[in-house]
Amino acid sequence: MAGRSAVYAPSAMVATSQPLASAAGLEVLRQGGNAIDAAVAASAVLSVTEPHMTGIGGDMFAIVWLAKEQKLVAINASGRAGSLMTRELLQSRGFRPGSQQGAMSVTVPGALAGWDKLLRTYGKRTLKQTLQPAIGYARNGFPVSPIIAQQWGNETSFLQKDSAAAATYLPGGRAPKAGEWFRNPDFARTLQTIADSGVATFYGGSIGKRIVARLTALNGFVTLDDMKRNAPEWVTPISVTFGGFRVWELPPNNQGVAALEMLRILEPYDLKAMGHNSPTYLHHLIEAKKLAYADLDRFVGDAAHLDMPASAMLTDEFIAERRSHLDSKRAQVRVDPGPVRTKSETVYLATADAEGSMVSFINSVYDYFGSGVVVPGTGFVLHNRGAGFTLTPGLPNTVAPGKRPFHTLIPGFVTQMVNGREQAYMSFGLMGGGVQAQGHVQFLLNHLVFGMDVQGAIDAARFRHYDGQRVALEPPIGDGVRSALQAMGHVLIEQPTIAFGGAQAIIRLPKGFSAGSDPRKDGLAIGY
Repeated sequence: MAGRSAVYAPSAMVATSQPLASAAGLEVLRQGGNAIDAAVAASAVLSVTEPHMTGIGGDMFAIVWLAKEQKLVAINASGRAGSLMTRELLQSRGFRPGSQQGAMSVTVPGALAGWDKLLRTYGKRTLKQTLQPAIGYARNGFPVSPIIAQQWGNETSFLQKDSAAAATYLPGGRAPKAGEWFRNPDFARTLQTIADSGVATFYGGSIGKRIVARLTALNGFVTLDDMKRNAPEWVTPISVTFGGFRVWELPPNNQGVAALEMLRILEPYDLKAMGHNSPTYLHHLIEAKKLAYADLDRFVGDAAHLDMPASAMLTDEFIAERRSHLDSKRAQVRVDPGPVRTKSETVYLATADAEGSMVSFINSVYDYFGSGVVVPGTGFVLHNRGAGFTLTPGLPNTVAPGKRPFHTLIPGFVTQMVNGREQAYMSFGLMGGGVQAQGHVQFLLNHLVFGMDVQGAIDAARFRHYDGQRVALEPPIGDGVRSALQAMGHVLIEQPTIAFGGAQAIIRLPKGFSAGSDPRKDGLAIGY
């Protein structure tokens, strides 16, 4: 992987997956906004510049370190299944979990309400002020960056399935190429309406009515009352200690507990002695991943429907039982969940301000361009997060009206004890669906065990386990390691660079900040 230098700055920092979004967040900070304002401004710009990954038609989660209060807070702004979405109806229509199926997979989009709640509670700026950079780029246009252009172009046939999606994202009948100018005047008008009238126009007002009318015409499941009832929730992060630090994730309905479970399973092993990305090291991580993800499928879903809380999955007894299944010499063929999934397109960003507040923020429309459904004239795509449900009966994640689906989105955070007090250390995250929890662990071990700086920890070659014995390795991992893993029973497959996710992270130094942004994306870490 081509090396970048870690970015250092004395006062504030922004790291996102697209340079214009990073610049917008930095400008907010320079003008006196805080890390929360910067995060929302950057996310809004990403909805314009990286529309296949994110937008107001999707969901978001965030973890925030409040410097003045010296504490972490977190928000779950994921929407719920429409009141008409039932298991029986989905089965009758041939619903396939995990796949893009147009209006059938659309759930209530929660992101915009989350942006607004964050700003109203902890921001210094209004939503109207914060949306201005995004409105400007949507109205006036911008040159599309290269990795985004490639991914966008790959979705041409998918976008052609919806006339409004094609009209919005395929100007002149094709996707924009790298460096070509792209404007989205419909989205500019949508954002301006929200800026002027507030988020109520989206959740039940004029925009909401247009969304529901279009979904109804396409046999979708979301009603106007569903939109009106949407409400983000403050949640309590969950954590484990590791190597003198405390690693924080969000509780279900997302997969954060899997990253913590992996860390706990791996904790007794001398990972450093194994050697970074050695066959033994990678084998242990892959096997720990299999165990943790088996538990995701069985135990994780809407928090109101769990039959085992996330905390129970992190107890000494549960972890010891899971660890007992890890064969240090042989790849497990089948892994059952402990006693008693997934792909996704996403943006992750991190911000930090001069007061020391830090934000770990993730926003997604699930698959590339989500459901592929654009309400004519609105300029944004609706997500397909309903594809995260299962039709298997009796599970926490079994689809039902009003239920939150299982989510891949996981913002991460790390704290440490300094002079007897918990202090912010790092906001971090990695986008890419099912790679996220296993990617979190690889990044953390790179930094906390092997001592890589924040950029080196992001750059280092990754694995991604899929299912059974199938695992992909990034090309920098050599033939000798590959052969040794195959001898242990792992089945190696080839995957493109994007399959291994894209990360951002910011570390709080004794004075100032250090940050990194993944070269697998178009991103940029920048500070002042």
